[in-house]
Amino acid sequence: MGMIPKAFGPLAVADHRMVTRIPAGWSFARAASVPIVFLTAYYALVDLAGLRPGESLLVHSAAGGVGMAAIQLARHLGAEVYATASEDKWQAVELSREHLASSRTCDFEQQFLGATGGRGVDVVLNSLAGEFADASLRMLPRGGRFLELGKTDVRDPVEVADAHPGVSYQAFDTVEAGPQRIGEMLHELVELFEGRVLEPLPVTAWDVRQAPEALRHLSQARHVGKLVLTMPPVWDAAGTVLVTGGTGALGAEVARHLVIERGVRNLVLVSRRGPAASGAAELVAQLTAYGAEVSLQACDVADRETLAKVLASIPDEHPLTAVVHAAGVLDDGVSESLTVERLDQVLRPKVDGARNLLELIDPDVALVLFSSVSGVLGSGGQGNYAAANSFLDALAQQRQSRGLPTRSLAWGPWAEHGMASTLREAEQDRLARSGLLPISTEEGLSQFDAACGGAHTVVAPVRFSRLSDGNAIKFSVLQGLVGPHRVNKAATADDAESLRKRLGRLPDAEQHRILLDLVRMHVAAVLGFAGSQEITADGTFKVLGFDSLTVVELRNRINGATGLRLPATLVFNYPTPDALAAHLVTALSADRLAGTFEELDRWAANLPTLARDEATRAQITTRLQAILQSLADVSGGTGGGSVPDRLRSATDDELFQLLDNDLELP
Repeated sequence: MGMIPKAFGPLAVADHRMVTRIPAGWSFARAASVPIVFLTAYYALVDLAGLRPGESLLVHSAAGGVGMAAIQLARHLGAEVYATASEDKWQAVELSREHLASSRTCDFEQQFLGATGGRGVDVVLNSLAGEFADASLRMLPRGGRFLELGKTDVRDPVEVADAHPGVSYQAFDTVEAGPQRIGEMLHELVELFEGRVLEPLPVTAWDVRQAPEALRHLSQARHVGKLVLTMPPVWDAAGTVLVTGGTGALGAEVARHLVIERGVRNLVLVSRRGPAASGAAELVAQLTAYGAEVSLQACDVADRETLAKVLASIPDEHPLTAVVHAAGVLDDGVSESLTVERLDQVLRPKVDGARNLLELIDPDVALVLFSSVSGVLGSGGQGNYAAANSFLDALAQQRQSRGLPTRSLAWGPWAEHGMASTLREAEQDRLARSGLLPISTEEGLSQFDAACGGAHTVVAPVRFSRLSDGNAIKFSVLQGLVGPHRVNKAATADDAESLRKRLGRLPDAEQHRILLDLVRMHVAAVLGFAGSQEITADGTFKVLGFDSLTVVELRNRINGATGLRLPATLVFNYPTPDALAAHLVTALSADRLAGTFEELDRWAANLPTLARDEATRAQITTRLQAILQSLADVSGGTGGGSVPDRLRSATDDELFQLLDNDLELP
């Protein structure tokens, strides 16, 4: 690492005096982040300012690369540090509140003069301009050294000395130190890093193909620490590739692809059963026939100690160059059914395995994580699986941001391989209704290559059905992309209300017939039957093949169709379509009756406002008496009994008719 002029290009020539060794364990991105900022800070504070123990320093833009490096070096030199930074970046600056001020105003002058009892500081490392530079010069009332780093407002040293007695002003560039001194400073800095006196800065990495976006980000001063550009990772064909879940259907396909298409010659496959896994011996024989050296080992990647032994067994002449983490387990179920054990079973291979890999592999080893679109779009009954995959996506973003080559592929379902291919037919039908189409093996492996060589950290290789059939919009995160195909939620609510009104005018037997047809229709749709004629009224849901996921889908469908809020235990409490239809008749009737009494309560609450005088009260009384008489007439009674009793004996339509037609108030 070092200073290499004109290095933005396919070829660069370095002066050997201006480069030095990279400390052990550092990634290339970390090494790239160090030289310019620490050399600049070192040259300014040590060579130019001669900062001594007991002196004080003011650093501007303290959350930037040079600022953060200067704070570390000044502390090492024994100086007291004051600094400015944008308030939203203060948490990144390791100084007390008394030593930190905003870089957006000149208030730092009075704050720091007050903190020092008017003495100010001995050295200013400046990157500001205009009135901020003026205020910074006044921070040297006893004289001192003013080092101009930003050079957007360069002053005349003589004029500065005249206006501020005892102040030496110097604008500088680090290259002025010359190759020999730059090499010496690099060597001294490496020793400080290796001695843990200094620590590398926070790094945010951008793929070199995203250089315009990175430079725009830099120009807007939105970063903390250092930005670096990274080259696309290249897998060394002479190195070793590790595949976790390597004997599974998907892992095996990836292993074949690595050897046959990508030319990998050293492969380590691990799975929980290892050589005892079905088809493992045949897989090794096939890969060996193509010229690969294959090591197949039994290893639970969630077991850190066992994984460490596997990694230690990789020979030095073929070092680990890449890892494909394809291990995973499914255990679907609604949230209420997810026990600690079921969560652990799914999280363990993905989350614990990925964390162990992250801690055990060298930083520049390429890490490819096999995630799932369930973590991006959500998937009913896969709360545990979605959480595990969301963790992988976030882990990839975090690792890649530090310049460590990482990709996460949030796969959609594979047709011939992968966990989705093992689902029952009904579950695959449910997946298809969500809008996701299976990916062929050829297409999936092509997407794998594209993602590994692409500039994006997290990608979602997914196939969707046509938008015109209304499937893809079931995922809420995609609804903003659909445009005119958006689902009309109001229309769905109107449909439910229309059904409720229609049922309210019919006798119970006719309501039951209509609701039974509705239940059978939705049962057939959920289970993937060709039509409702295949669903008998007395067939049990259990025999039909319902599980916890399809139960929830049926509940959601019926809730949407009726406007009710039914529990997920619906089909267990009412185990046949006939029983469920009977329950819906009762539930809808109760729901309509509750709505009737709510309407009466609202009307009664308005009586004090309406009945302001004796004449109005008399009119209301007459109307109420007419209503009671009407209730008695429609029920065949005499009109006697209490008002609540008479109201409760009326049907919904009779009550609404009375309210609409008979209760006409001024």
